[in-house]
Amino acid sequence: MRSIAIINQKGGVGKTTTAVNLSAALARAGQRVGVIDIDPQAHASLHLGIDPQSKAPTVYDLLTEETPISEVWQRAGGSQPRLLPTADSRQPTAEENLVVAASHIDLAAAEVELAGVVGREVILRDKLAEAADQFDYVLIDCPPSLGILTINALAAVDDVFLPLQPHFLALHGLSKLLKTIGLVNERLNDRLQLAGVVLCLYESGTKLAVEVSSDVEQFFREARKGGRAWSAVRLFETRIRRNIRLAEAPSFGQSIFQYAANSPGAEDYRALGGEVLAYYAGRAMLESTAAPAA
Repeated sequence: MRSIAIINQKGGVGKTTTAVNLSAALARAGQRVGVIDIDPQAHASLHLGIDPQSKAPTVYDLLTEETPISEVWQRAGGSQPRLLPTADSRQPTAEENLVVAASHIDLAAAEVELAGVVGREVILRDKLAEAADQFDYVLIDCPPSLGILTINALAAVDDVFLPLQPHFLALHGLSKLLKTIGLVNERLNDRLQLAGVVLCLYESGTKLAVEVSSDVEQFFREARKGGRAWSAVRLFETRIRRNIRLAEAPSFGQSIFQYAANSPGAEDYRALGGEVLAYYAGRAMLESTAAPAA
């Protein structure tokens, strides 16, 4: 299972849009995908058609109660809770390949409720371990902050994907995020690395987008020298163009592939999904080569 946190403490940069539509792209490529919405705003849950009034357990119950992760998954689109389909003679549909651990507004109080809990930083890690054999990919949509919810996500995953808007303020605050990733890598999760950067809200016809893209590349070229947790970070070649269909899709509770399958937004996230699959296939080959002989 590949586990990825989608994170940026700056809002409005395409974080949730990327978490949802990259997950949908991977599911449509035949991967078993779980989305964990750990943001109290619950935007990823709403985007994937989860009813906020549903009585199903949520990530709040997962973190604050003894609720196992198997009871939290809901099928994207808001159907009854059910885990991924068991093997049978037919090929599962993209919707069957994608399940969601939904957020709840009560998560906003989780930091206070967990203040006295021993091991509060690794609750999600321990719960997610129970589902390791059930998924090919798990993506976590993090809140735009660096509190205990985000720390839980970073302690649970192997990789971080960072969505960035090609704007001159895009790099503002990144040093704090890199420091947080480095601290979690040192103290809680030595597997954690900043693996990829995705440029979102991209306007290819502007000089600004080209200049900032170059600045981002230069920033991470220098950052690679400063710490092992981001020494192998890559800037994905796919650019997620600014597209009104991407902005409209959440109000219908659908991914971009359900809402506007032929739009530029769908084209871009389809390409990003392919690039991510190729990236992990390459990593798998390197890991198998580097593994010591039994």
